Amino acid sequence: MPKLFPLPSPLLQKTIFIAFVLLILFTSLLDSAMALGAGLVVGLLLGNPFEAHTGKISKYLLQAAVVGLGFGIDLYQVAETGLVGAVYTLVSLTTTMGVGLLLGRVFGTPSRLTHLVSSGTAICGGSAIAAVAPAIKANDQEISIALGIVFVLNAVALFVFPPIGNALGLSQEQFGTWAAIAIHDTSSVVGAATRYGDEALQIATTLKLTRALWIVPLVLVSSLLFKDGEKKLSIPTFILLFVLASVISTFIPAMEAVSPILVMLAKKGLLLSLFLIGANISLSALKAISPKPFWQGLLLWLFISVTSLAVIYGLG
Repeated sequence: MPKLFPLPSPLLQKTIFIAFVLLILFTSLLDSAMALGAGLVVGLLLGNPFEAHTGKISKYLLQAAVVGLGFGIDLYQVAETGLVGAVYTLVSLTTTMGVGLLLGRVFGTPSRLTHLVSSGTAICGGSAIAAVAPAIKANDQEISIALGIVFVLNAVALFVFPPIGNALGLSQEQFGTWAAIAIHDTSSVVGAATRYGDEALQIATTLKLTRALWIVPLVLVSSLLFKDGEKKLSIPTFILLFVLASVISTFIPAMEAVSPILVMLAKKGLLLSLFLIGANISLSALKAISPKPFWQGLLLWLFISVTSLAVIYGLG
């Protein structure tokens, strides 16, 4: 696996890796962007000494963190904003898929790769790609390219969305809605919203996980489009657990004392998962992204980001 310069000794690699983990778990020195940046330093410059394990750990840790954040969701507040969120979700999903498929024709990108990139942009990044890929019989290269594009754009969004929101004076509700619509993966949505404020985090997490439920009809339609209607549909388990956590926190009074602790632990888990995601990225993975699909994914992301921001900002 290529690196930018000769790697340090295995002992030094492990020491640096563990030091970052301890900083994340036991201090407040690293926010979400810094945790991801630290992971990239490890993955691209120093080498990840636990590469065989961090991919799987980050996946399940992220899901557990999202479930834990459910204990900070007030369903009464969700009910107040649910209709607006549903409208935004439906319009943005159909628009994104339509524009994405059109861009695929313009760039001459293979149909399955186009569908994966469009699906990941429309709903929830890597989760949508992973769910849709078997339904359309995408190969490993198509899946890896689509995931690579999503990761790069997610990393950019995590860093640039909060400053843009501050520059435009977006409210907590406006930013949370925009992040949920325009950022691919749940990890980056939550990471960006965390930097903006607690209310933005609640709104963004709720809307993003509501959007994730659209994986089910998307997989069904994808199966029909690619003549593979025998695949079974399933809702990701962590989404159901997030909803359950929200119900428990909202309707069981005794949880008022416990929920803040669970949310705090979930935020720590989120930071650690972002660090592990960054640490698992290599130069070879980045180089696997060919130009046309990347520009296609970038233009699609810019389109949905700018148009959704214009609508949200205008209505505000």
